[in-house]
Amino acid sequence: MAAGCGGGGSSQPAGGSKTLTVSAAASLTDVFGRLGKAFEQQNPGTSVRFNYGGSSDLAQQIVNGAPVDVFAAANTSTMDTVTKAGQAAGQPSVFVTNKLQIAVPPGNPKGVHSFADLTKPDLKVVVCAAQVPCGSATKSVEKATGLTPKPVSEEADVRSVLSKVSTGDADAGLVYVTDVRSTGGKVTGVDFPEAAQAINKYPIAALKNAAQPDLAAKFVALVRGPEGQRALQDAGFGSP
Repeated sequence: MAAGCGGGGSSQPAGGSKTLTVSAAASLTDVFGRLGKAFEQQNPGTSVRFNYGGSSDLAQQIVNGAPVDVFAAANTSTMDTVTKAGQAAGQPSVFVTNKLQIAVPPGNPKGVHSFADLTKPDLKVVVCAAQVPCGSATKSVEKATGLTPKPVSEEADVRSVLSKVSTGDADAGLVYVTDVRSTGGKVTGVDFPEAAQAINKYPIAALKNAAQPDLAAKFVALVRGPEGQRALQDAGFGSP
């Protein structure tokens, strides 16, 4: 599990404190980190620990018994894996939406202006693996356009795609609008109309076997409430 909001991976909660474990899609990393700090302030003695990654991997971890209190996925099908296994406490709710954007280095040196440009043979393109929500969205766009880029790699989560572009290892990558915004200018986003064919709906749920069921319910309420929604919209997410 990734470290909590306030410290490194080796830090442990102080005696008597409670730890809330949240597994969340990699695209939520920045905004959930901020909400986690707010949650800790609102609930003294609570430490929030996040496990970020590809939603499909996180769902499988939960089904296999990983100790998780809250799950936030980047699409409904990966949440379905958890609900069909009887792991969700109640009905998951969609709390935001997101859509794809092409990430390119600042200045767009390769002149990428459309989804069709990603099929150029001299372009190093990276995408998410098909089983990951951002990869599934990419496949939906390919089906809608009849165009199939040939990526040099397929990554386990959207932040890995973003990293390939920001470090110069790729000329372009398909990520979410929110991921581009999170870099503060380290990459440039290129909109393309076909992204509307693959809007991702993000569901969240407290889990049936949560070690901290009361805190899990409170965290879900924070995410779905006015404070959480403001933070998510500021990060570029769309309304549910």
